[in-house]
Amino acid sequence: MRTIATAFSPASVGNIGVGFDILGHSIAGAGDRATVRRIDEPVVRITAIRGSTVDLPMEAHANTAGAALIALREALRLPFGFEIELDKGIALGSGMGGSAASCVAALVAANALLDAPLPRTALYPFAVTGEAVASGGRHGDNVGPMLLGGVVLATAEHVIAVPVPLDWTCVLVHPDAVLETRRARAALAGAYELKEFVAQSANLSLVLAGCWRGDAALVRAGLNDVLVEPRRAPLITGFAAVKQAALDHDAMGASISGAGPSVFAWFEHVTTAARAAEAMQAAFAAAGFTSQAYLSPVAGPAAEVIA
Repeated sequence: MRTIATAFSPASVGNIGVGFDILGHSIAGAGDRATVRRIDEPVVRITAIRGSTVDLPMEAHANTAGAALIALREALRLPFGFEIELDKGIALGSGMGGSAASCVAALVAANALLDAPLPRTALYPFAVTGEAVASGGRHGDNVGPMLLGGVVLATAEHVIAVPVPLDWTCVLVHPDAVLETRRARAALAGAYELKEFVAQSANLSLVLAGCWRGDAALVRAGLNDVLVEPRRAPLITGFAAVKQAALDHDAMGASISGAGPSVFAWFEHVTTAARAAEAMQAAFAAAGFTSQAYLSPVAGPAAEVIA
């Protein structure tokens, strides 16, 4: 019987602009690792957290990874428990799914230690429960793509993989700045007009149809966030210039990754994406920020056991 496993979960682009809280995709490169041990004691405990620049909760119920495994234990009525070690590779408050990656990595590692491992979709509700500890809300736009890989439509009860052409490439640029998720969500308070919801629904539909059909023209027509982006953009210094740099390099669309401050853009080919990444970083530099750029297939990887 296996008693220890290490899993890696990739970062993600939450929302993909037009799919607030229900659409996202994974990205290759950055990610978190979790090492989980199966123990006889029926508890979940966190024994180490490495790589974080801020103090994260060591109490299992207050930590995304710990809360996810507590939910897993309770649902399956497991007679044993888990010890968790986390190695953070995603900066918190970056808009790259840093809080979600820890709980997904822990779940995938713990699942490998079960007598009868669950399918990935069955891990989804536990991941949502874990991530809610950090975000303050139940949404699957980060954990869904991490579990399944690629673009994922994640609702309260369903997690559905959305096919996209393998050549489509995402550029994600992370400025050296922090924007807390709770602050970014607070910016969304206030009244909305019905016409805004109708426009956003139309754009989301175009993006989903474009993905399924492999039709970049449909994605270009729809990848424009008219609901959330206008309210969060003022929180990200230089955002307008970074987005314009992407569009000037033939992006299908660009917007805020997750709660920000990272900015993402989709391209039909990696060569175009690479040139755009330099321009997007230059725009952030002009605003006073150094940054890191990640190039990834839009059909990014899923979390996996690595040891």
